Amino acid sequence: MTRPTDPKRIRRNRNNVLGLLLAAFVILVFFISLAKMG
Repeated sequence: MTRPTDPKRIRRNRNNVLGLLLAAFVILVFFISLAKMG
């Protein structure tokens, strides 16, 4: 059994959150540039 405070799991969760934030930021910039062009 793995403990809930497993460093690997915590690191993977942090990477997932960072990836989601990065994707959301890219989408936000994309929509802002679309609004400025349109």
